[in-house]
Amino acid sequence: MMDRRRFLGTGAGFTAGLVGLGPGGARSEVPRVQRYVTLGNTGLRVSDISFGSSRSADPRLVRHAAARGITYFDTAESYRGGRAEEAIGEALRGERDRYVIASKHKAWGGETRGQMMSALEGSLRRLRIDYVDIYFNHAVNDLRRLQNPEWAEFTDRAIRDGKIRFRGMSGHGGSLVECLDYALDHDLADVILVAWNFAQDVSFYEKLRAQLHFVALQPELGRTIERASSKGVGVIAMKTLMGARINDMRPFETHGATFSQAAFRWVLSSPHVDGLVVSMTSTSDIDEYVAASGSGPAGAADMHLLARYAALQGSRYCRHACNACEESCPAGVEIPEVLRTRMYDVDYRDPGLARADYAALGAGAGACLACDGAPCLNACPIGIPIPVFTRDAAARLG
Repeated sequence: MMDRRRFLGTGAGFTAGLVGLGPGGARSEVPRVQRYVTLGNTGLRVSDISFGSSRSADPRLVRHAAARGITYFDTAESYRGGRAEEAIGEALRGERDRYVIASKHKAWGGETRGQMMSALEGSLRRLRIDYVDIYFNHAVNDLRRLQNPEWAEFTDRAIRDGKIRFRGMSGHGGSLVECLDYALDHDLADVILVAWNFAQDVSFYEKLRAQLHFVALQPELGRTIERASSKGVGVIAMKTLMGARINDMRPFETHGATFSQAAFRWVLSSPHVDGLVVSMTSTSDIDEYVAASGSGPAGAADMHLLARYAALQGSRYCRHACNACEESCPAGVEIPEVLRTRMYDVDYRDPGLARADYAALGAGAGACLACDGAPCLNACPIGIPIPVFTRDAAARLG
């Protein structure tokens, strides 16, 4: 059920996602953000569909997004080696008060407050601002990173000093639920940024069970997102396009509605999700994505597109935080993380991001090259050919 806060924001833009593209893909109007939401109890008002910068460092794209009504810009010190922050800083210079800006830092278990502050100040310099609205502990997949008391003390100090307004946690790894629960238990997040899409929700597959033999995974992730929302923690979704193989769906899109818009409507129809962030790499991406803003819940045509995508990609897309394969590798290969980096190369076609994240894994999937694949062969309940994909990742990215 959609709550009153969300319902009031949907009416004006209900048809935006359907009329953003005319016959043959021609634009029939200039799409703009139609709905703005409040992130939990922070008071921050943001566009429901917002700009992710992990795959771009072009100030022109940032300005185009702002012109289309996007007010929330998500970045990190590691994106494009810091150039993503620089692009946002250049594009939004002189207009700081009009936008909500978030950045991230991977605060490791043994890191000190001084090191964390140095990282934050580096981000502020690149962004050309005095403070960030949200500062995330980035890609958390290890409880020790949250248990480090330095993170809480650093963020408390940075808030007192006016360098950040709110702290958060982002994650998309196998220990996502465990880490989210810890952050919520210990009040370490005013906002969470989590991988969440239709492929990860039990109810989506329940509706298809009579027709398709899908396996419903990760019931705890939905529960944790609901828990965060009930505590007044802002919830932002990422990885909403389930691998983002958008071009595979073009032959099935009709009447101007697209797969990406269907996926966004599904995510935003949840009463427990405030908004979403998606990587935007072209002006056409931005226009297509923004056309789904405020367009109401997913309808029958949307569900048809999502079901077709799930059927095409379901056995090749790793569900974040599933954990089914976690203990299968005797060499300790972080299978979900390896598959995520491979997705960046194969699906996102972003080898730079893929290689950077793969390198951060240390040994990566090197052990897979000398393994016969037997230990993890049938470890995935949805049938992902784990040894094939991990060896491929090692060959591509190692």
